[in-house]
Amino acid sequence: MPITPPPPPPLVPIGAAAATERQGSSIRINGRLQSARWIWVRGLGDTPQQLWIPLEVLENQLGVTSRSRSDGALELEWFGQELKVPASAQRSLEDEVAVDVSSLFGRVGVGLRHEGSLLSLELARPQLLQVRSSNPGPVKRIVLDLGGPAAIGRDDAGLVVDLLSRSDQQTLLGSLGLQARQDSAGLRLKPSAAKLTRVFSLGEPNRVVIEWPDQGAASRTDSPAPIDPRLQALLGKELQWDRLVRQGVRINAIRIDPLKASLQLRPLARPGGMEGLSSLVQLANQQQAWVAINGGYFNRVRRLPLGALKQDGRWLSGPILNRGVAAWDGRTMPRFGRLQLSEWVVGPGALRLPVAVVNSGYVQRGISRYTADWGPNYRALSGSETGLLIQGGLVRQQLGPSELDAGVALRGDDLLLVGRGGAELPWGLDDRLQIESRPSSNLGLATHVIGGGPLLLQAGRIVLDGAAENFSSAFLSQGAPRTVLARDDRQIWLITLEGIQDSGPSLGETAALLQQLGLQDALNLDGGSSTGLVLGGSLQVKGRGVAGSVHNGLGLVP
Repeated sequence: MPITPPPPPPLVPIGAAAATERQGSSIRINGRLQSARWIWVRGLGDTPQQLWIPLEVLENQLGVTSRSRSDGALELEWFGQELKVPASAQRSLEDEVAVDVSSLFGRVGVGLRHEGSLLSLELARPQLLQVRSSNPGPVKRIVLDLGGPAAIGRDDAGLVVDLLSRSDQQTLLGSLGLQARQDSAGLRLKPSAAKLTRVFSLGEPNRVVIEWPDQGAASRTDSPAPIDPRLQALLGKELQWDRLVRQGVRINAIRIDPLKASLQLRPLARPGGMEGLSSLVQLANQQQAWVAINGGYFNRVRRLPLGALKQDGRWLSGPILNRGVAAWDGRTMPRFGRLQLSEWVVGPGALRLPVAVVNSGYVQRGISRYTADWGPNYRALSGSETGLLIQGGLVRQQLGPSELDAGVALRGDDLLLVGRGGAELPWGLDDRLQIESRPSSNLGLATHVIGGGPLLLQAGRIVLDGAAENFSSAFLSQGAPRTVLARDDRQIWLITLEGIQDSGPSLGETAALLQQLGLQDALNLDGGSSTGLVLGGSLQVKGRGVAGSVHNGLGLVP
């Protein structure tokens, strides 16, 4: 189904913005416009001292390749130019990781200009000089020799390389299995069969390398690892494990009737607070889950949650951005929808101010609320924060930036109000404050809630709407491994989806596949390298071939 591009997200400063800092919500790359956050820190003249761009934009709209190291550092490469970014030099823009690419752009020759909320990136359109091909093993490979660096973008149809080509070169590409068409956006490329699996650039000379599976090669056949005998005894009885292939997508689905099974669905959260990541196997073992899938989104830089996570009636992390959730009580079937949580602080004189987020790593201008469910301490997530520590309903401490930077202990029913982006906390010591809280639907009243997004199915209909949940158009169109929580008329489904010969299905393709399986409701969870499935202590699915760290999950617990 067609996807409406989301509106520009609100500008949310990470701290009090300096006079030399500019922020925006749209990026235009050689005329192609998309919604994406950016931060420009002014340098000499028109050249930025720093330029922060989301990693997703760099990878999917420019063709920058990135590798993650075990210490959290990133290694970026673009036409032979390298940039190493330690974890401490990465920054959060809403729920995306951003890096400073001012030096990388300068070396490659990207023209930069900003006007209002719009950042324009211009890269000269090079000529396609030569087309070369090879078949290394089970892969088909095309190498494009270019007259200079080019922007490499992805869309629903395949690849768009912003270059100039001749008709005979386009014909040659077609004969090699790569459909080619030149238009105003550049050279559009799509394999005649399968999907692209890898695209990267090289320098000296400038080249673009494109790979996709050779249809004659045998598909991968992974042997599942052995699982716990106790779980094995339930398979085929109260627990069903379906392994399917549909339209080039490998699907693993665990099905269970919550009214009849000896296992029940529970959110999985690390003990000791919201800061930190772990492997899905560790998370399952800590919570005694016999079956587990990864859960909702998180900030990989700060290792904090970005979305709804409610366990046993307590908001460990509040919902954000009206995104999709699943909610349930005990052994009931989950209900699905979009959720917001509206809260206010009410003080003397009926002064009533809104709360932006609750126990969240999503940094917003305004007042945020934290409890001991966040962890034993709260440390500032942005610059120049102020705070009020409330005990027994009364303001007991007024906290400045230095105290919040050092950390504030949270115990029992302590409540911490944090003001960000210049938001005032206009109450004094011993003032009595109350919290009023109202979810946008009764989903927020359930015992357990897990957030993700976008919502894919409701009542058997595809309801994918990226704009309603503030997801970028690039995120919606890209293919990736997926994790989904779903239901049919009587069973809960825990699902992973992986591409056999490509990176994986898009969200639209995922929704269509789930609808074809007869599912009624479905919620997309975190995917990509986070996608995982644990059965009886054994990791059966690894999103991108690696066991990625995750923040939370969903499990079937005795």
